[in-house]
Amino acid sequence: MKAMKWFAVTYIVAAGIPCFAQSQSTSPLDEIVVTAKSLEENLPQQLSQYGTHLDTISAAQIQNGGYIDVASALEALAPGLYVSSRNGPFDYVQISLQGSRTEDVLWLVDGIRINNRLYAGTTPLDTIPSSMVERIEVLDGGQALYYGTQAVAGAVNIVTKSFSDHPDGAVSVGGDSNNGKQVQGYFRDTLGNNHFVVYALHDESSGIQPLPDADYQPSGTDRHRSYKVTTIGGKYVYDITDSLSLSASYQHTNANLDFAQPMLTANAFNQRNEDLVSTRLDYTPSEEFKFYIKDYYHWWISHYTEYDNGSTPYSYTPGTPGQINVASDRDFWGYKDYGINLLTQIAVNRGFEYLAGYDFQNYSGRDAVLVIQQQTEHVNAFFGQVRTTPDLIPDAHLAAGVRYNIPSIGQSALVWNGSGKYDFSKAVFLKASAGTSFRLPTDEELFANDPEDERGNPNLKPETSRFANVSVGGAAAILDMTLKWELIGFYRDIKNLIDFRSFDSTTNQVVFGNDPATVTVHGVELALETAITTTLSGTFNATYSHARQTGSDLQFDQVPVTQMKAGLDYHPNDVPFGATVTVVHLGDLDDEPLGAGDGRYGYGNYTVVDLGGRIFLDPGRRHRIDLHLNNAFNKTYHSGLGHGVNDDTGDPYVVHDLALRRTFSAYYTYKF
Repeated sequence: MKAMKWFAVTYIVAAGIPCFAQSQSTSPLDEIVVTAKSLEENLPQQLSQYGTHLDTISAAQIQNGGYIDVASALEALAPGLYVSSRNGPFDYVQISLQGSRTEDVLWLVDGIRINNRLYAGTTPLDTIPSSMVERIEVLDGGQALYYGTQAVAGAVNIVTKSFSDHPDGAVSVGGDSNNGKQVQGYFRDTLGNNHFVVYALHDESSGIQPLPDADYQPSGTDRHRSYKVTTIGGKYVYDITDSLSLSASYQHTNANLDFAQPMLTANAFNQRNEDLVSTRLDYTPSEEFKFYIKDYYHWWISHYTEYDNGSTPYSYTPGTPGQINVASDRDFWGYKDYGINLLTQIAVNRGFEYLAGYDFQNYSGRDAVLVIQQQTEHVNAFFGQVRTTPDLIPDAHLAAGVRYNIPSIGQSALVWNGSGKYDFSKAVFLKASAGTSFRLPTDEELFANDPEDERGNPNLKPETSRFANVSVGGAAAILDMTLKWELIGFYRDIKNLIDFRSFDSTTNQVVFGNDPATVTVHGVELALETAITTTLSGTFNATYSHARQTGSDLQFDQVPVTQMKAGLDYHPNDVPFGATVTVVHLGDLDDEPLGAGDGRYGYGNYTVVDLGGRIFLDPGRRHRIDLHLNNAFNKTYHSGLGHGVNDDTGDPYVVHDLALRRTFSAYYTYKF
């Protein structure tokens, strides 16, 4: 039996867009081989073999493109995934995966759920730097079977630095034209049965102007959005035997993030502290039996402070310059989330594999700003799946499973999933997956009680959805090139949609409820990849989505109809440099910003080009300089819409968030 290996988590990227190579000379079409035997770490690759579409983005792709946070990397590189950062790096984002809403995507770090259960639309991407990433795995289609709530359209797993069987490390320093500064480093090694990796990084910037001049009121004097993010982390594995190991990981993030507003504020910011801790026991005596049990603790704390111009909080009287009042003083909002997950995989008879697991999550949170009192809820879930192997049906992998969720608040949910992949030949395959998913109500939707604003509803039903993804793909020889291609069709509907449904005139509050209408999404995605020459490779992805609510002919808010991403990477082995070009085109979007009055407003329809170059200063390629020009043609476009209030009249109006302007950055890296 082979000894357990925790380094170089390697796998074959099947029917997705594989990552660009870590080596300068390797083509992105090359296979990435994973030797880690952890059942949890290999789960996304197993799901890909059984019909789920998987895209993988590597650390090399991110470094070559000069993307300093995970959101900007996904915005440029992830096929089928629309990501729009509100005002540059480390900010709130809008997301759509194959026509989904932001709240329909589950986020994980090393397999741990990190979604903010206080608010459905508040993603965790504003504090995740890219330099700690080994790879990012994007799973399309409903993923509730293994991952639970909120994986309605898919799941994104951010894998931090992996282990190595030899000493390996790097340090990097750099900056950008937005007064940004970055320093980061990592080291990993194996000593006997001990494997470890440590990393640390710091990003800061005085930022960009987040809104157009015309959108600011005289009372809004804070006109630059800054950020400061520091992250430290480490992972450790001890091999007790060749088949039994114990691992532990810890990550801490401290951040100070400005919150841009068009009026009132002299300064507004969140001070964030986040800890992610987990331990896992893996037992893998053979390929016929695999087991792990894992616990985790996620502590997410934010304190909001706002200084307003004027004599009273949240209001401004024209003609009172110089007066500052404290609207919020380190007001708390946060949560803690801990749980246990176990999974076993057994092959007791020829042609079949069986998986069974248990998932427990305990969640508690509160918000002093929106007024969500301290609440605690927990969920127990039992799930299982049966798979066939090619011993039963040659060239086929079929699977079917169910999951039963029992929340302490609200109704239980039963979901199912069926999927499969069939290889007609080495050149053509067919993939399909179908099933149901769900999203449990958030704390805001259940328990909010903000005077003169909104109120939650403890009797909400979970949102439920059905989905189907079907794709055909393969590889074709064209001239001297090998073209990898995949055409994907997707369908999804969502019922029991949670939204504001009524108004209580007694308390002057809007109240959450379940909307009887159904949201229906369908569309198509095309992914292409080829090695044009031995030193030049290219990728192309285009997505069309049609997202409508019952009775409406309008595209769902914040969901793009079309998007396109393309890239070229030049990676010669005989000269000391390389280059990358990335193009992102987004079609039309519409939104009805809350608080901006009646009306639907359009934005989007832009094309952004990123350029990157790398120079190696020595034959061993240990010394490297990266130069990047993001938004190379300085395209001015809006990343989202919000609302403001006129200082003089009190009338609401639409505010336009500005995306990152043209930014030049330079970084030096020493690899040892």
